[in-house]
Amino acid sequence: MDFKDYYSTLGVAKTATEKEIKQAYRKLARKHHPDVNPGDKSAETKFKEINEAYEVLGDPPKRKKYDELGANWRMYEQAGAGAPGAGFPGGEGGWKVRYSGGGPGSQGGFHTITEDEMREMFGDSDPFSDFFRTFFGGGGGEEETTRRTRGARGRSARRGRDVEQELELGLEDAYHGAMRRLAINRDGQARTVDVRIPPGVGDDSRVRVAGEGEPGSGGAASGDLYLRLKMAPHPRFERKGKDLYTHVSVPLTTAVLGGEAEVQTLSGKSLRLRIPPGTQNSQVFRLKGHGMPTVGKTGEHGDLYATVDVELPRHLTPEQREHFEALQKLERDKTAHSAA
Repeated sequence: MDFKDYYSTLGVAKTATEKEIKQAYRKLARKHHPDVNPGDKSAETKFKEINEAYEVLGDPPKRKKYDELGANWRMYEQAGAGAPGAGFPGGEGGWKVRYSGGGPGSQGGFHTITEDEMREMFGDSDPFSDFFRTFFGGGGGEEETTRRTRGARGRSARRGRDVEQELELGLEDAYHGAMRRLAINRDGQARTVDVRIPPGVGDDSRVRVAGEGEPGSGGAASGDLYLRLKMAPHPRFERKGKDLYTHVSVPLTTAVLGGEAEVQTLSGKSLRLRIPPGTQNSQVFRLKGHGMPTVGKTGEHGDLYATVDVELPRHLTPEQREHFEALQKLERDKTAHSAA
């Protein structure tokens, strides 16, 4: 059994305040949450370690015991600190785990989850290390009996499996957000469920529909349904992350002399883009804040990039031809003068 450096796990100093510890924990929990990293075993392991560290450092009495423990942890272990009912001096039975947020599109927040919920997330594997169980997981007595009984009941009742399904979404719906009505058939019973798609979702984003997966056994909860989104191609816009790309047609005279061009945005608004004199074909202009919204962050958007397509005249009037020929003569005279 190895010593666990909980301060290092959260990336804080031993002198860190409760506020600093909580801030560090929340940041790491959001980053490594299983809903944000589906199927990533290393993220699951990190999430468990972060929760365990905060379970100790976020609780002043436990933190005090941990600090007193220090390099003498082997002595306490050999003295039977982990024996049922013994615990660390002043220890209490039972425990809580706190974690922040959920997956993409969630409202976040600060929630307390139980050991049973941790097992639903990670299966039957123990979400805590031997080190934690030895020094902080004693408690004994009625509380310990209750925890064991609850654990035995949890093993006989198994949560239903999660289900994943693809859903195609247009770029406008990804920009504004949308509501989709799904037809679900379970045990021969058909019903409909309305699912909200948050603004800003992207290709391969997952939207969780709680309790709509396979049914559980032994009275356990059903699994969840995850909608994996696939973006349909758009005729005018291309998306790259939070940024959007489009083309804008500019007459030759405007590209040469300068002026304005109209750019349509995905939000439905029309913008006036200033075209400086001498604008070249394929020149790109950035319209800040007119890209895709950021999931869960109101008012935060990517950028819109407009590529200039200079329009050449296909048919010239006699007057236009005369002017172009005059321009051509000026350019030839300039070239001849330079050569001389």
